Amino acid sequence: MPFTGTRDLSPLYAEAPLVSSPATEPWTIPGADYLQVMYELDDLDLVRHLPPALHPTIPPTVIFSALRVPESDVGPFVLAEVRVGCRSATRPRSFLARAYCTSPAAIARLREGWGYPVVEGEVTLRRQYDESRLRVAAGGRTVLEVGLRDPEPISGGDIQFLPNLNVARLLRDGAELPRLVQVDSELAFANADRGRPWLETFDGAAWSLDGARAVYPVSASIGRADVTLPVLRYLADPNKSPLEAVERV
Repeated sequence: MPFTGTRDLSPLYAEAPLVSSPATEPWTIPGADYLQVMYELDDLDLVRHLPPALHPTIPPTVIFSALRVPESDVGPFVLAEVRVGCRSATRPRSFLARAYCTSPAAIARLREGWGYPVVEGEVTLRRQYDESRLRVAAGGRTVLEVGLRDPEPISGGDIQFLPNLNVARLLRDGAELPRLVQVDSELAFANADRGRPWLETFDGAAWSLDGARAVYPVSASIGRADVTLPVLRYLADPNKSPLEAVERV
């Protein structure tokens, strides 16, 4: 029998966004820098960070990512996410419990339209010739510092981006329902680099992943891309089995 998650998401719902009007139009963000660093998680974290609707990857993985947006219709912002690799039935996905962003306007749009469980924080992403570095601070302390070194050019098509499953509440017929909101973002890369991943600080509790330990580096990449957040199509009930969980919006 395949493994499934064991996590009760109830403690997250108080902070989770309420999606009363899911996005009905795509949002395209041009010329953004996108960083993605993947590590293996400790094997003890195989099922405890995921709800019953999701299967863990084997080995379990954690994905650190950031989007630096120089300009958009809500102004510039930087968004950082920490996601757990997973599968929804047979399809590869990534579970997002919390994110941080620098712009209140971007936070409002991401929460209301796409169910991002995102809150305000200090997020910086620097891309240099020898190193890229993401730093996130919240509550006056650093909660993530990660990046890549010794970058080498690659094709943007070599970067695999996993769709998000965001912890949110969906408003239906006057009732608030816990749901995972699937966001199938599209990234069209103008350039990309691959490098050696490094991780200096990761406070799992600050990302609603208490006790999570990143133990082995897997990959790291950064590139410049036009990013499109699409119209929402699918949701998942976090408390159902993976084969029963998926719903259409």
